[in-house]
Amino acid sequence: MRFLIIIKADAKSESGAMPSKQLIEAMGRYNEELVKAGVLLGGEGLQPSSQGARVTFRPGQPPTVTDGPLPLTPDLIAGYWLFQTRSKEEAIAWVKKIPADPDSHEPWSVDIRRVFEMEDFPSEVLSPEEAARENTLRDELARRQSAS
Repeated sequence: MRFLIIIKADAKSESGAMPSKQLIEAMGRYNEELVKAGVLLGGEGLQPSSQGARVTFRPGQPPTVTDGPLPLTPDLIAGYWLFQTRSKEEAIAWVKKIPADPDSHEPWSVDIRRVFEMEDFPSEVLSPEEAARENTLRDELARRQSAS
C-alpha cells in the first residue's frame, strides 16, 4: 500500500524561513531510516506558496490563475513523503517518528492518505484497455526516473 504523508504549512514555513541545522540533521537521519527500511518512495519540502500559484476550474469558464502567496488554510501544504507500507497502521507508526522542530511550541499535524492502486478500481470504471494504458505510462515514468 502506498500512502501520501502530507505536512501542513504554517506561518513559519510560509515565511520561507529555513529549518534549523538540528532539524535538517534529524530529518536526514529519519529519511535514511525510511530508505533503509524500504518505506520511502519519494518526498520533498515545498517552497512557500508565495513562489507558487493556484489554478481554479469552474464549469463552463476558463481556468483562473491566482499567484501566491496563497491564504494560510488547513489545505496548504509545506511538504510530503510517499511511503510504501503493508498497512495504514505501519504508515502511522512511521509518521509518529517524524522529528519535531525543536524551535516550535505550536501543535502541528500530518495527514496520511492512501493512494489509489489500479486494483482499487472496478472493471466498469477502469477498462482493461485503460488499465493497460495506465500501466504503460507508469512503466515509462519509472524508466525515465531510473535514467536520470
